[in-house]
Amino acid sequence: MGLRSFAVARLPAALTGLQARKPALEPTEAEAASFDTLLHHLSYLPRADIKRVREAYKFADEAHLGQFRASGEPYITHPIAVAGICAEWRLDAQAIMAALMHDAMEDCGITKTELIERFEAPTAELVDGLTKLDKLQFSTKEESQAESFRKMLLAMARDVRVILIKLADRLHNMRTMSAMIPEKRRRIARETLDIYAPIAHRLGLNEIYRELQELSFQYIYPWRFEALSKAIAKARGNRRDLVSRIERDVAKAFAEAGQKVEIHGREKTLFSIYKKMREKHLSFAQVSDIFGFRVVVDELPQCYLALGVLHQLYKPQPGRFKDYIAIPKPNGYQSLHTTLVSPLGTPVEFQMRTTAMHMIAEKGVAAHWLYKNKDGENTRNQLSSRWMQSLIDIQDETRDANEFLEHVKIDLFPDAVYVFTPKSRILALPRGATPVDFAYAIHSDVGDHCVAAKVNGEPVPLRVQLHSGDVVEIITAESARPNPAWLSFVHTGRARSKIRHFLKNLEQEESRELGVKMLSQALRAEGMALPSLDDEDNDAAKLWQELARWSGNRHVDELLIEVGLGRKIATIVAKKLARMLSEHGQRPDAVLLSLGRFAADDVPAQGQVLIDGSEGASVRLATCCHPIPGDAIKGYLGRGEGLMVHTAECQVGRRLFQRDPAHWIAVDWADELSRSFDAAVGLLMRNDKGVLAQIATAVSSAEADIAHITMNNEAQEGAPAEMQLLLRVRDRLHLAEVLRTLKRSPPVLRAWRVKPLT
Repeated sequence: MGLRSFAVARLPAALTGLQARKPALEPTEAEAASFDTLLHHLSYLPRADIKRVREAYKFADEAHLGQFRASGEPYITHPIAVAGICAEWRLDAQAIMAALMHDAMEDCGITKTELIERFEAPTAELVDGLTKLDKLQFSTKEESQAESFRKMLLAMARDVRVILIKLADRLHNMRTMSAMIPEKRRRIARETLDIYAPIAHRLGLNEIYRELQELSFQYIYPWRFEALSKAIAKARGNRRDLVSRIERDVAKAFAEAGQKVEIHGREKTLFSIYKKMREKHLSFAQVSDIFGFRVVVDELPQCYLALGVLHQLYKPQPGRFKDYIAIPKPNGYQSLHTTLVSPLGTPVEFQMRTTAMHMIAEKGVAAHWLYKNKDGENTRNQLSSRWMQSLIDIQDETRDANEFLEHVKIDLFPDAVYVFTPKSRILALPRGATPVDFAYAIHSDVGDHCVAAKVNGEPVPLRVQLHSGDVVEIITAESARPNPAWLSFVHTGRARSKIRHFLKNLEQEESRELGVKMLSQALRAEGMALPSLDDEDNDAAKLWQELARWSGNRHVDELLIEVGLGRKIATIVAKKLARMLSEHGQRPDAVLLSLGRFAADDVPAQGQVLIDGSEGASVRLATCCHPIPGDAIKGYLGRGEGLMVHTAECQVGRRLFQRDPAHWIAVDWADELSRSFDAAVGLLMRNDKGVLAQIATAVSSAEADIAHITMNNEAQEGAPAEMQLLLRVRDRLHLAEVLRTLKRSPPVLRAWRVKPLT
């Protein structure tokens, strides 16, 4: 919940105006360029560290000499302000130095090597993690931006100080964006709202999260921001008496209970009010929980005692209590939340937390630099470490920058559900997560081999959405593997990237095998046998490497995959390989040549690829003609799509052949088949009651299965109606038997196999 804090003791003054928070540093132009502006924020650092920071300032000042911001101020004022925000969090000297030099590599041509020599490797690594990549390396602006985010987030996974400095940088830019043109302001604000604000929330930096949201809202929707600002100011005046009365009642109740607490009033941010109005279709007058209160105590048990005091004072609203102390949010946030009915009947939310919880709730990761303890380093590394580790996991499976950013966006969720393993381990997942997301959150092997799930002891579909408190058990099988259909319902970036990675590898393995088969058969038409691919220390390996270089591929496997996907034509590659083999003294074999160089229809023969139904993603049966064993078939190697099998009489296939004959190869059915195949069947029948049951019985008696049914809904009862079935059959003979059985069924007037349209 986006909230702005204000002290109850100064409530009337605090409620007189609503403005975006001002920057921590507000010096004049001359003062801003001076190190003295920053110095008084660094009193927590040892003298030696302050000296190192001063050196970094001088280096940055020289690097940015002559550069100015859009406002006309010297550019060095920006790094000083960013370092000042980092100093408010009491980050160490390395982070302050990196904040001062964060634009030196990108804007001033300073190299990482130079930074290492001057300021040592740790500081240089921080600066490098903050540096955007050269725009000229990428084909589009979006690709450059996505790659920049990927580099920043991966650097953050290694060292969280990178994102703290980056957030400080973005915060100061947002505070000083008024000099930019409106279009640029909106673009930067949208990027901030989509990426940086959720990252701040994910790391528990709620103060920055709220301010970034508020500033983004102001620049993206300036009129709405202004209208809501006026409405809030008016509401403050109307509700001041109610807030003051609640304050007095609460303070009196705690005094009578003998409990020492700090009571703070708080107010929703404009953006959170606007978001609630949009999501729940409310007017401003219908948003009742604009104001609330926070009760801060010393010890954890006092949070629950404070809850009891409040529930005795005002009646609680049923179902509006949340215990984030027992089950913290993924970003480390802990508090008790309860909504009470005020004396005027309006709901008012109260939050109870300890001082330490309050510190972490506002500062998140940065709180551990503000208040270090003996195990502060370990705590800091553990906070949100699970999400940071998931960034590295996603990177391992995702090399495309835009895909990486897509997965990360999925995980930047504001809400969570809390579910349990059978051994009572708690996992936080995004709202809408499924058992498949849960399985991948446990371990990638569990996800890859998931076949079923139980929730609270009951079997459920894998696509069912989980709810807080569910106990989830995953059932696995050694032979199971990820299903592409999972991508349509998984919610976490980790699950999505793992599934895509597995399917991509599987497709490449299958495409490689198909490529070997096709190249072998195409080379056979040249009268030669395929050289061995297994041994790496013989002449065959050198030959393969030479062929890969000729084709423009980095290695042999890449060439074979491209042949299998149809990106390279097997006959052309085979002819080149045949010439290379001839140069090495190999001669065509008469037996192989006798198999013939050309097949029917003058299609260049590459030998026949045999189809048995086990080929996987690299070989597909066309849905326009639904070929089944017994049909005459042909194979089309689409560019990058693998092998598509059509019937010989398919008109779609014939048009493809006329347009692109070089990509057609001979295929045939294998003697032994591994599965059943889909065949389209049309029926003309009387639309009587129970007709579907009779059709299903007829199909079942013929030992076939119905995969899909399409029926004309406009047909009147008793009148003839058309139905299309997608049946699973073994071959043409089996299909003929099914058709005979259907024709004998009483309601069926006519049954036929559906042919593709011309």
